[in-house]
Amino acid sequence: MPSLPRPTFSREVSLPARTGTVAAETDVLVVGGGPAGLGAALGAAQAGAHVVLAERYGFLGGNATVALVMPWMSFHTRRPRPPRLGDTSLMPSDHGEGEPVVAGKHIEVIERLIADGGARPPSPETGYTVPFDPEVFKVTALDLLDDAGVDYLMHAFASGVVDDAGRIAVVFETKSGPLVIRAEVVVDGTGDGDVAAAAGADYEVGRDDGLVQPMTLMFRMAGFGHAEFAQYVSDNPDQWRSVHGLWDLVAKATEAGELDLPREDILFFATPHEGEIAVNSTRVTNVLGIDTWDLTMAEAVSRHQVRQIEAFLRRYVPGFERSYVVDTGTAIGVRETRRVVGKYQLTGDDILQARKFDDVIARGTYPVDIHNPEGKGTVLRSVPPDEAYDIPLRCLQPQGADRVLTAGRCISGTHEAHSSYRVTPTAMATGQAAGVCATLALRQGVAPRSVDVRAVQHELVRQGANLRDVV
Repeated sequence: MPSLPRPTFSREVSLPARTGTVAAETDVLVVGGGPAGLGAALGAAQAGAHVVLAERYGFLGGNATVALVMPWMSFHTRRPRPPRLGDTSLMPSDHGEGEPVVAGKHIEVIERLIADGGARPPSPETGYTVPFDPEVFKVTALDLLDDAGVDYLMHAFASGVVDDAGRIAVVFETKSGPLVIRAEVVVDGTGDGDVAAAAGADYEVGRDDGLVQPMTLMFRMAGFGHAEFAQYVSDNPDQWRSVHGLWDLVAKATEAGELDLPREDILFFATPHEGEIAVNSTRVTNVLGIDTWDLTMAEAVSRHQVRQIEAFLRRYVPGFERSYVVDTGTAIGVRETRRVVGKYQLTGDDILQARKFDDVIARGTYPVDIHNPEGKGTVLRSVPPDEAYDIPLRCLQPQGADRVLTAGRCISGTHEAHSSYRVTPTAMATGQAAGVCATLALRQGVAPRSVDVRAVQHELVRQGANLRDVV
């Protein structure tokens, strides 16, 4: 499809030297207003720091709002049982049902969303996930930052890092020209590790061959007939497994040339609204979210896939006859890019063995969930029943960037481990820990890599985090 071609030869243009206006000076700068960044800002503010949060878009929420990555996935331990075929909740029922293991700011945000009428609480009916309204989330996030006394700047894209008289300064591209925010410590909540990489931190991308999990553009459909669809699910249990299904219909439409997708099923999620459903079924492979040309292609390919899927659902699937796409993500959802190498790399074995660490600062239960980087298929391997794994503070402490902490999906881990900790509950928990660690490093007068771990754990527990019984 037509787009600006990737340069095929090396030619550079010298750019003029420039200066940037200092927009703010702060204790802790959080770059990125997604779940990890929100957790970091709220955690740092409660611990006593002056916090500035900078966000590239005109609203908060990160992938949860930008890319419609919904619902909030389960943060409960798993209690295996036979699947309930025909469950009309349309939500996964085998990733939760046990004890909640992620608390703190994560729970505060959910409770506020529910109070604002923008989410449903986790329950058997939701598969222990949290269906939420992304439009409500945008405003709720603003209210939470205002209540916590966090200053924020939007429409600010982080483009570089400089050392300024012993403080770290992040450069932002804005409509007002280049702006600089100086801080004692920066929390990288960009998802892509943009700030940590610019500051000189080591990082890895993808699995051993460099391929990453595919991108997905999620979308919402209105005019959905829940009762008709539930009847179809009940009548065709062999075509339905949790939220995945429609294999025979997908195969039929593919053979007829009406679908051309690099996946074999359709994935649905409920929302808080009657007559609405979220669809997670586009898939763009062999693309990298830190490459502008790849992102351009992925946006175009995924939007053409949305059109195919909408037509397929309306023609083939009961309950969708009068449905229509009401919303697509502002940008495509990126699952995996940089993983910043920290003092420890969490592994797939750590996840699947539910490993515990003395310097635990967050916990997770979500399974290893690897969408095939090359095409169809998904690897799904669960954490042991009634168990959760620990994330150590060392995963948030980059090698090669002294004044930076990471949070969210760019923390230190392998390709396999990343496929579990990348989800919203765990991302927000690591964000809260990074914000607390940054604040206590300032209070102790040390670099974040040298902070007293026990002090961080005590403050996190004071803020409501769930760290087992370590403190």
